[in-house]
Amino acid sequence: MTAPDQDGSHGGGAGARRGGGGREARRAERREAILQAAMELIAERGYRRTSLAAVAERAGLTQQGLLHHFPTKQLLLVGVLEARDRWDLASAAAASDTLRTDALAQLVDYNATRSGVVRTYTVLSADSVTEDHPARAFFESRFRAVRASMTEVLRAEYGDTLPGGLTPERAAPLLAAVMDGLQLQWLLDPEEVDMPAAFRDFLALLGPGEVQGGGAGSGKEPDGG
Repeated sequence: MTAPDQDGSHGGGAGARRGGGGREARRAERREAILQAAMELIAERGYRRTSLAAVAERAGLTQQGLLHHFPTKQLLLVGVLEARDRWDLASAAAASDTLRTDALAQLVDYNATRSGVVRTYTVLSADSVTEDHPARAFFESRFRAVRASMTEVLRAEYGDTLPGGLTPERAAPLLAAVMDGLQLQWLLDPEEVDMPAAFRDFLALLGPGEVQGGGAGSGKEPDGG
């Protein structure tokens, strides 16, 4: 029987110790397993009722092994949130080289296939409004970044004014609110709320953008964002 690795699982002996690349790959795999287990448990129980011991058990590690990767529960929470954003960015990048509203629609499609991750995000973002929540600073910073990103998306597609007269800066919080609000309604009543279709309905209400609707002969150049 081999001695447990530093992270609480059993390694492959001297050969594994010599293979630094293999060790790093295993470390990355275990870190991802921890994050996935934490997402599932937070979605089921909420952050405050999710213990490090429970996360370690679901990930197939000892608690000491989990602490090797995430020394505190707060660091684990930040890791979960960063992983969720990383996966979202990867999905958006795969959908389009430039982030546009059609890429956002494809991101909504993707989120509709992973209710557990969406549930975790929804629970944590709602919990973070309390003053002492460890994710509050993360979500404050994240929503500032989201609003800035949405502003760029809208300006690239519509220019300085949307068809309804709003500027991209004023419309950006509404776009973010629609995405998050649809997620909540979909989680509560997925049979009644078709999240991807509803988001496309909202985009239709915005009307065609300058780039989409202007055409080659419109004489309009997109205001680059």
